[in-house]
Amino acid sequence: MPRKVILVADPGIDTAFAVALALNDPNLEVVGLLPTAGNVSAEQATANAHTLIDVVDPPKWPKLAAALPARYDADGTALHGAGGLGGVSFPSAMRHTLHPADKVLCELAHEHPRQVTVINLGPLTTLATALDRDPALPAVLDQTVIIGGAWKEPGNAGPVAEFHIHLDPDAAKRVFAAELNPLLIPLDVTRRLIFSPSDLLELPNPDARTCQFLRQIVPFGIRASSNLYGIEGFHLKDVLGTVAVAVAGCVSSEPHYVDVETHGDLTRGMTVIDARPNPSAGPNARVATGVAVPEVRAYIERVLRAAH
Repeated sequence: MPRKVILVADPGIDTAFAVALALNDPNLEVVGLLPTAGNVSAEQATANAHTLIDVVDPPKWPKLAAALPARYDADGTALHGAGGLGGVSFPSAMRHTLHPADKVLCELAHEHPRQVTVINLGPLTTLATALDRDPALPAVLDQTVIIGGAWKEPGNAGPVAEFHIHLDPDAAKRVFAAELNPLLIPLDVTRRLIFSPSDLLELPNPDARTCQFLRQIVPFGIRASSNLYGIEGFHLKDVLGTVAVAVAGCVSSEPHYVDVETHGDLTRGMTVIDARPNPSAGPNARVATGVAVPEVRAYIERVLRAAH
């Protein structure tokens, strides 16, 4: 039986890649694709979620929602392009009045109690708001996966802060206090998933709609990574959210107590991971420490080769 997942996504390039994989994986059932501001504005994130469904056209469409009207002090368009999808414009029709993402998340969790894994691929605003709306939410979710944070690696939104956490550290703090026991996949692990230009431009099954779409959006990310970071290739960080659920044992982790710094000129958004032998509080998260990169590559190859 396919594993039910809710994707909370701020569709930039690597997020779109992660969503496309999940929608094409027959072993995953995406019951909800819930947009959030982050890489792009709330309005653009909602439009991009519709674009992804239009492009991939999965056999069973997930529930869609409207991104919460969050406004952050940064975005990801320098890396992901205007609109978030490599600067490419795609036609997309908004089909009906959409409920807010936090409401849809709660409804889906109760509709499938203890069966749904939330994969959070953006800021934690939506998940935190859902927890405020429904304090019983941790009891009805199966698992939670969060792409975000930095442990021993430098930050990408400041000296010690990772982008997703930095955008809404108050929300992140509330999520880690909510007894979800999430799997946190920080930059220490996601930065290991870098793909060369040839990897990204020579995708398997070039006639598939999904592969054609991805080949349209990744060139901007390759150029931006070179210009901004001097990197030859592109990090598919958010893909690890999908892979961590789809490929058992692919991501290794350790239990730790995690909290978030919400103030500080240099430390706002820092994920504080208590790795002391005798921490003052018990673990509230599983922090990813490693990833089997060959297995990730094999998964991507397998799913895209069978994509439609």
